Amino acid sequence: MSEIERESMEYDVVIVGGGPAGLSAAIRLKQVNPELSVVLLEKGSEIGAHILSGAVLDTAGLDRLIPDWKEKGAPISTEVHEDNFYILGEGGQVRVPNWPMPPLMSNHGKYIVSMGNVCRWLAEQAEALEVEIFPGMACSQLVYEGDRVVGVVAGEMGLDADGTPGPGYEPGMELRGKYVLIAEGVRGSLAKELIGKYDLSKGVDPQKFGIGMKEIWEIDPAKARPGTVTHTMGWPLGKNAGGGSFIYHLGGNQVLVGFVVHLNYKNPYLYPYMEFQRFKHHPLVAELLEGGKRVAYGARAISEGGWQSIPKLTVPGAMLLGCSAGLVNVPRIKGNHNAMLSGIAAAEAAAAAIAAGRAGDELTDYEAEVRQGAIGKDLRPVRNVKPIWSKLGLWPSLALGGFDMWVANLTGWNPMGTWKHGKTDAAATGKAADYQPIDYPRPDGKLSFDRLTNVAFSFTNHEESQPCHLKLKDPAIPIAVNLPLYAEPAQRYCPAGVYEVLEGPEGPKFQINFQNCVHCKTCDIKDPSQNINWTTPQGGDGPNYPNM
Repeated sequence: MSEIERESMEYDVVIVGGGPAGLSAAIRLKQVNPELSVVLLEKGSEIGAHILSGAVLDTAGLDRLIPDWKEKGAPISTEVHEDNFYILGEGGQVRVPNWPMPPLMSNHGKYIVSMGNVCRWLAEQAEALEVEIFPGMACSQLVYEGDRVVGVVAGEMGLDADGTPGPGYEPGMELRGKYVLIAEGVRGSLAKELIGKYDLSKGVDPQKFGIGMKEIWEIDPAKARPGTVTHTMGWPLGKNAGGGSFIYHLGGNQVLVGFVVHLNYKNPYLYPYMEFQRFKHHPLVAELLEGGKRVAYGARAISEGGWQSIPKLTVPGAMLLGCSAGLVNVPRIKGNHNAMLSGIAAAEAAAAAIAAGRAGDELTDYEAEVRQGAIGKDLRPVRNVKPIWSKLGLWPSLALGGFDMWVANLTGWNPMGTWKHGKTDAAATGKAADYQPIDYPRPDGKLSFDRLTNVAFSFTNHEESQPCHLKLKDPAIPIAVNLPLYAEPAQRYCPAGVYEVLEGPEGPKFQINFQNCVHCKTCDIKDPSQNINWTTPQGGDGPNYPNM
């Protein structure tokens, strides 16, 4: 495809990704210098279509970006007034009191929101500043000149299944900028390319991930408690995996129910989606949801490595922002504030460089601000919670991790030092011969649902004639390697039923139902052979989340 000629457009700054990081960067660039030409490209059909987050929002980033956001009508109104934390057993629960937890864990004064709707509102603010926003424009390639990133290829559409141009082929455009800001979210394909090409993870721990699944429920108004936040750990995961749940009461009788499974689990028979469905049958949850109805479903990976896993953030001409950089605070279960702060910092660094007549260099001021400023101060004190949990289990992490956070909160010093994460999540996967299959109850269609039924509530669509965007490095590996060694876990770790092993007269066959893909990136992360490469489908395809 290298012989294809594309039209080119020049901008001061090109931003890839219409999430909180990318939108904050776009807004801040125009605040600093309204004359800058800024374009933002989003692969979803509209801004917000691919946004999925819990979400309890710490407004620290928004307060800095748009201090009068309340007066401007931001869709942020459900303030947290009740904060609950439970350890679950199969038939009951124990409430953990709030007082032993360090102040950074408190959600009081934060807001329960739909981040999809917050991003839609941010896009309105950006467009009012004359940022050019193009949804439905998947960025499939980076454009280089020598060692420098100079732009992206966006909007290539109409390829046939074999990868050749079809009758309606559109080659897309090169959008070039003095600086390119990569804000794709977790495990984005361009960020992954940059990290590999420039060896940005050299000297840091492997990035760690979780898979987060979420449903929106409309519940009995008598049970609605807007502003109530509940988190749980324990059952049903037990010792099989780390993780937990969230239950957030939004307004309008809606409750956001989510479940996170850390992807460093060993047992290849673990089925994260079915753990989520089983969780809803716990009496604490079932009582809340009975009589209600699920109205939306989605899933996405979550970066969990924290401070130890932040890669180098700059290359000549480009920067990594938000979840592309892995800026989630795991114990707080929050990353949107850091994503916005990273967007602000990247914008200020780029605007200053352009004002000084520079282009295409490494903006080291951005890296320094992320590590030494508010983001670093948020992530450093909590850096040991995840690795302690992974190495020692839930209860030691609550005790030792809590102690470490408390001392860091009071003194700025972590008495546990800095724990290492160890293996990648893919390498952590154990052999099937060392584990027993897990017997999961069948979904009842009332509280729990099969994957394909739930995927319909993500409003996912992909044009079937295009090439499969889930690329196998070696098509033989799923059956020749993963099936005998790991019972091919792709059948289970995917929360959308994309991967199947079908039995036929000539033996088992690996099938990819890419039309189901909700772009969570779990396969790219967890495949034990690292044989699956997630790439962008054509623009506008994928989930169409209404208000996740």
